[in-house]
Amino acid sequence: MTNPSADDDARPATAGRASAPDPAPLTGEAPAPHLPEASTIGNSSTAGNADRAETAAVQAEIAAAQAEAAAADAEYAAAKAEAAFAQSPATAASNGDQPLLRLVGIDKNFGPVRALVGIDLDIPLGQVTALVGDNGAGKSTLIKTISGIWQQDHGEIIWQGHPVRLHSPKDATDLGIATVYQDLALCDNLDIVQNMFLGREPLRHWQLDEVTMEKEAKRTLADLSVVTVRSVRQPVGSLSGGQRQAVAVAKAVLRQAQLVILDEPTAALGITQTRVVLDLIHRLKSQNIAVIVISHNLNDVMAVADRVAVLRLGHLVAVGPLAQYDAESIVDLMTTGTSKRLAAVPAEHSSGSSSEH
Repeated sequence: MTNPSADDDARPATAGRASAPDPAPLTGEAPAPHLPEASTIGNSSTAGNADRAETAAVQAEIAAAQAEAAAADAEYAAAKAEAAFAQSPATAASNGDQPLLRLVGIDKNFGPVRALVGIDLDIPLGQVTALVGDNGAGKSTLIKTISGIWQQDHGEIIWQGHPVRLHSPKDATDLGIATVYQDLALCDNLDIVQNMFLGREPLRHWQLDEVTMEKEAKRTLADLSVVTVRSVRQPVGSLSGGQRQAVAVAKAVLRQAQLVILDEPTAALGITQTRVVLDLIHRLKSQNIAVIVISHNLNDVMAVADRVAVLRLGHLVAVGPLAQYDAESIVDLMTTGTSKRLAAVPAEHSSGSSSEH
């Protein structure tokens, strides 16, 4: 007969417990870790890449917005500085604190020929300055230097209180310097409106804005009291000399010029047409525009000028208010560099010598 208690005592001590895992083989290797299924790995990797791409896109969008804001701030600061540059000196010049244009020690040489020597000249706003001199005195050279066609060898050009360097006629035009040469540079086959807006025609819906151009042309001519033109659609080739001169000046005024240079504006004109041009110069002065008139006709000079500058052989021999001179003294200065006819010593002097070279 079997003893139940003995059977119980004979059972292993681990009975009723989970069996222990088999010991690892004695090979020095750790048990293999439990790896997730391949499908799970692929899904999590794709999701991570998408999150990183989305984050990078958001960061790029933020950086672009910041760059755009910085560019806008820089543009605003530049516009503000430009407005301050344009307004402050112009206000001072209009108040008489400084001239609109100042030439300081301007020299220009063509090989051994000294075309301009130490030219010091101020051009104030709202006044007409007559530039006179015999042939070869340097008038054309000086005007072309102011207009940006030629660059001076020495000296400074100061515009509204700021030194400038004119490398091209466009630089001068952008500043507000307009030059009307003796040939006027008009296209005879185009009408008045087309000539006045040539090269800067306004567009509307990708087409020429003919209505705006015509209105602006009529307004500018009316402001200059040009009443002899029959129609702004009249071809320039059909105009008289005085009318053509008026169109050329109106073209300069339309471009917001502050200084208008007229090269022999009354040459080859009759009495009636000359009167039209002289009235036009007075009108420019009344609009606070500075005018330089180059002329050999001293009667015209005495009729319109406020100041006179006399050039002789590249030297500025005299400059001052016209009231200090008469026609005979100006002729003496042009031919000899001195005059005993002067009623008073000119208030302004050139630093250049009046001797021949």
